[in-house]
Amino acid sequence: MSIATQRRHRGLTQFANSFRQDRTGMTGLVILAIFIATAILAPILIPDAALDVTKADGGRFEPPSFSYPLGTDEVGRSILLMLAWGTRISLTVGLAATLISMVIGTAFGIMAGHFRGVGSQALVGVTDWFLVIPFLPLAIVLATVLGPSTLNLIIVIGITSWAGTARLIRAQTLSIEGRPYLERSKALGAGNWYQMSRHVLPNVFPLVLANTTLTVAIVILSETTLSFLGLGDPGAPSWGALLDRAFSSGAVSRGAWWYVLPPGICVVLVVLAFTLVGRAMERIVDPRRAS
Repeated sequence: MSIATQRRHRGLTQFANSFRQDRTGMTGLVILAIFIATAILAPILIPDAALDVTKADGGRFEPPSFSYPLGTDEVGRSILLMLAWGTRISLTVGLAATLISMVIGTAFGIMAGHFRGVGSQALVGVTDWFLVIPFLPLAIVLATVLGPSTLNLIIVIGITSWAGTARLIRAQTLSIEGRPYLERSKALGAGNWYQMSRHVLPNVFPLVLANTTLTVAIVILSETTLSFLGLGDPGAPSWGALLDRAFSSGAVSRGAWWYVLPPGICVVLVVLAFTLVGRAMERIVDPRRAS
């Protein structure tokens, strides 16, 4: 085993041990594990007929009962089953859009911090433009142009939420650029790609990982907002789409709280869980942030 591999293994072991000692981080991780298990098991445990409008066998806006623990919607489908299936969709959108955002933000941040001159100024200018433009109007315009679908929602959120990550990574890259080992690498004739991929990226990766967990929470809120506005896939029962249908069908005026509260609570719990995990990872990666 090489020295570099041993260092990585030792670092991962120390990180895991530190994370296990963080109570808030572990609380968030347990909540996330429950939702992830629900998302994985949903297609296995929930038959397609349960989500089919034509095969709904419950009463309209039926309150919670033994047969329907969270009641039914406006066409008689089980809210609990749709909520479980919505977990899969909301987490998929959140994780996929976050991956796009992290890749773009990390690439822009490293290049903006590594290069100098016009190229760096152009990258910083593009980043600042995305930071200045309000997220929601831009996302609404792009989602309207591309059309309502889960894939388009992932693309829209991913390409509009990377700027904050880029600024964070750029600041870290500027700090790394002045370190002696990178100066030696430049003196030995290492190219830009080698410097960025072998020296800068490994050093900013812990920060990227910590920021990812915080970004997922923001992305899930964005997905909920856009779906609530009717810009998501109309056939996909995500949490935002459930809230949209609850309000459009008059569930609030009918007092059907079981149609409105559960999706909202799920959104709050997932966002809270990702935030707890992200803050814990921040404290471990940078002890100066500990409070």
